[in-house]
Amino acid sequence: MKRVPCSMSSETTANQTSSPARPSPDELPPALSSMWRLCKLGYTHEPRLVIIVVTLTLLQAVPEALFALWLMLMADALQQGNNTLLFATMAAMAASATLTWLLRVLARRLTRRFRDRVTIALETHVATLQAAVPGLELQERQDYLDRLAVLRNQVFVLDHMYASLLDTIGWIVRLTVTIALLMSIHPGLVLLVVFALPTVVSSAWRPGVERQVEERFAQHNRLAEHLFFTATSAAAAKEVRVTGVASDLATRRRTEWQRWFAPVARARRDTAISHSAAWAIFGLGYVGAIAFVVVGLDASVGSVLLILAAGARLSSYVAGAIGEIGFLRGIWLDGSKRLVWLENYTAALSADTEIEVPDRLVDGIRLEHVSFAYPGSDRLALEDITLHLPSGAVVAVVGENGAGKSTLVKLLAKMYEPGSGEILIDGRPLRRMPAAEWRSRLTGAFQDFFRFEFSAQHSIGLGDLNKLNDESAVADAVRRAGAADVVERLPEGLQSQLGPTWPDGQELSFGQWQKLALSRGYMRPAPLLMMLDEPTAALDAETEHALFERYASAARRGESASSDVGAITILVSHRFSTVRMADLIVVLDGSRLVEVGSHDELMKRKGPYADLYGIQAAAYQQ
Repeated sequence: MKRVPCSMSSETTANQTSSPARPSPDELPPALSSMWRLCKLGYTHEPRLVIIVVTLTLLQAVPEALFALWLMLMADALQQGNNTLLFATMAAMAASATLTWLLRVLARRLTRRFRDRVTIALETHVATLQAAVPGLELQERQDYLDRLAVLRNQVFVLDHMYASLLDTIGWIVRLTVTIALLMSIHPGLVLLVVFALPTVVSSAWRPGVERQVEERFAQHNRLAEHLFFTATSAAAAKEVRVTGVASDLATRRRTEWQRWFAPVARARRDTAISHSAAWAIFGLGYVGAIAFVVVGLDASVGSVLLILAAGARLSSYVAGAIGEIGFLRGIWLDGSKRLVWLENYTAALSADTEIEVPDRLVDGIRLEHVSFAYPGSDRLALEDITLHLPSGAVVAVVGENGAGKSTLVKLLAKMYEPGSGEILIDGRPLRRMPAAEWRSRLTGAFQDFFRFEFSAQHSIGLGDLNKLNDESAVADAVRRAGAADVVERLPEGLQSQLGPTWPDGQELSFGQWQKLALSRGYMRPAPLLMMLDEPTAALDAETEHALFERYASAARRGESASSDVGAITILVSHRFSTVRMADLIVVLDGSRLVEVGSHDELMKRKGPYADLYGIQAAAYQQ
């Protein structure tokens, strides 16, 4: 095994190499540009349907808006005794009604088809964006979590934005035609539009205010949902029943929901008052317009009917238009802003990553004065770490809980960027390597693994998608992970469905699930970095020791594919019987690096490692 001297430094932060600031696009993007990008997304997926639906929406609005005109002409024809004009007007009214119904049905059905198709595209887009975020900050920072919670609630109705936008266009066309008809009686009637402006302003302003309040108190709603899930999910069922906390969870859920709903209800009440006042202004203007035509202009019966019909329709058209504008502003427009924010966030984190990931490690991985604190915390999880991990080495990381072991693994996996300092891969900065490309050369198993309830083969094969259906490769990973006993007990072997909630699904113990997760970590044959973060915590010490002894021995003899690329193995474990077989042992204490060396070297120093080893050895002897 190649051994390269490692370095450890406690120099001041003045000599640290500072990494560029992590992108943090906290502000939501402008609303209209966000909606425009969402429109382009829909057009990209269904261009022909978009064009057809927009055309039908425009066409269906015209004959409906002409109803007041036909009514005026019919009244004038009756007053004049002009039967020809009367029958022509009646025919036009019938044609308008027929076209309005026909075009409306066609537009709605085609819009529904468009929304069905674009919904899948939107949901896939959001899921892909979240998966493309290289780090974990998006899932651990409270304000981002609140924003994502709102987006998740809205993503299933984002497709409605297209229908709402089309309806808004239709209402605007109807309003335009109606205003033109009113102005044909007297130009001054255009002032009705001025009286309608307060309702438009109120409708655009009201949902935004309510949405801001909802997001400000979203943490309480998230907690209420979490409490409900805890009280009703199978995972917590046993402890909920044994502890008898079901009623307490229900009470707390109600309390947290009320903490969210009470301020939201107040905001809705306050905005409803102002909205009602705006409609009162429009009502006064409408009554005044009727009085002006009847008394002031001494208009014909047809003109009076036109002002009555067009004015009444004007109010319904204004209501329809501002209703859609309110929905766009409050839900779909806000939802599009959050979607574009997620797009911008993902793009910003992917910038400045032009360095290629090496095919093999020669020198290894170096950390130079690396410090890191989690988002929202001032406490350093790692402080001024300078360390060399030689290529080809099996490295164990030890320390008490909270010492920074898992944080070190997250930084090496590019789940986070260091707050200061630099991580170098064969001398090249890791921060400038694309996260997806770097992770394609990693593998690992973690204590907080996820239970993929697929077939056993697919649950394991996910570790290398290229070999998902390669049963021999999956079987080899099972063998290397020491999980053959788990697969052998399954009724259909690797083809068995996992998870008791599925037809013929098999329930596994925590330790069995952990062995399958470890198998998943062995799927990639030649990773540059293998991270094993407490991957066998559910196994007994003897099984864990035998497993890693086989792995370390194979690596030292050059029998594994990883040895050809100078792969580094990072092992985080509390069991010193396993740790002692590593080539290099890294000891962390209180976020700082305190010792580095082999087991024998550290035992001779009689420092922190020797103390920890002695405490555990004494416990096993009792």
